[in-house]
Amino acid sequence: MKQICVIGVGYVGLVTGACFADLGNHVVALDVNEKRIENLNKGIMPIYEPGLDELVKRNMKAGRLQFTTSYKEALKDVEYAFIAVGTPSGAHGEADLQYVAAAATSIAENMSGPLIIINKSTVPIGTGDWVADVVKGAQPKPIPFSVVSCPEFLREGSAIGDFMSPHRTVIGSLDRDAANQVAHLHLPLRAPIVITDLRTAEMIKYASNAFLATKISFMNEMADLCEQVGADVKEVAAGMGYDARIGRHFLDAGLGWGGSCFPKDVQALAHMAKKKGLEPRILDTVMDVNYERRKTAVSQTQKMVGGSLKGKTVGVLGLAFKPNTDDMRDAPSIDIVKELAEAGAKVRGYDPVAMDVARSILSDIEFFDDPYKLAEGCDALMVVTEWNEFKQLDLEKIKSLLKSPVIYDGRNIYDPALMKEMGFNYRSIGRGFNGK
Repeated sequence: MKQICVIGVGYVGLVTGACFADLGNHVVALDVNEKRIENLNKGIMPIYEPGLDELVKRNMKAGRLQFTTSYKEALKDVEYAFIAVGTPSGAHGEADLQYVAAAATSIAENMSGPLIIINKSTVPIGTGDWVADVVKGAQPKPIPFSVVSCPEFLREGSAIGDFMSPHRTVIGSLDRDAANQVAHLHLPLRAPIVITDLRTAEMIKYASNAFLATKISFMNEMADLCEQVGADVKEVAAGMGYDARIGRHFLDAGLGWGGSCFPKDVQALAHMAKKKGLEPRILDTVMDVNYERRKTAVSQTQKMVGGSLKGKTVGVLGLAFKPNTDDMRDAPSIDIVKELAEAGAKVRGYDPVAMDVARSILSDIEFFDDPYKLAEGCDALMVVTEWNEFKQLDLEKIKSLLKSPVIYDGRNIYDPALMKEMGFNYRSIGRGFNGK
């Protein structure tokens, strides 16, 4: 049993702490948000993630997982301290490291013995060296420590599975012994382990996310071309995906990417390149293509309802940035709702999980707790998040409830031929001769 501290109990920190506890370690998870820690100690989760509630409660009951706001308590006798705090985008797209700096300083002030400090947060290249300097400068007295980069590769909605069955574990450090100890901590996961230097490990994380975002933006450009030449982008993606050099993942055309990782990581990588005098043309284009999808979705819906959205009622199905999460960070729905409202539409919204979060973010929208109630009297529906619930809707009932049978499918979850046969004015993305 290893003694572990995890600093930050957001998506990454809470999943990391709960999973390490489930592997038999003793974990103390710390956050400076007193209300969040108070709720966790009552068994109230701060986020929605499938399976996380049960995992946390089981390990709390077993005594392997504790929550605290005290650095002194959290760092007592620990061997590893994971920094898993937020690194939001700054004014110019750079990663804001204020929370990393605060965590590193507090570690330095409260560590009681030799410690391996592990950066789990996504941080700019060179942050590991900087954290080492921060800790060294803030220590009341010299205590040996090492800094290791071990970037996370967790997808919201499948984070527990991603942690327990990773494709690889990346570990970077200038201290080979510390890197080996962190590698040993991950051995029960039985995944390939890549050990490298600090800066290379940090770069692997950014490059991975930027490449995946690029695949999505590329397929959205292909979808636009497919519409013009009469091809079906879903079949194109399937055919491409059989090529082992390409792979099927992240080839789904739609409304683009959002969430807490891709937007800020691509921005941060582009910012780093520009600071070094480089011109990140691909990264800039990847971002431009992605955000254009949201405006295009609204303009195409506008055409479907006769050319004007003024006074029209539009229902938005799905508000979270992806299924199986309540995360609304940079969700396509935010821009879509804003665009609809600015065009004069009355906007309705429903999401199976993210309603509470959405209420704190979205204005100019009326919330419904049922997709059928939402549909009643709407001039159009827009599918924005591909929740399984929407794939199994009673479409005949939906049609009878709509004022006009208009559906803009931003996630390609329905069969165009079937929708046409049922009498819908239906548009999807990149599915051949849309609307012809």
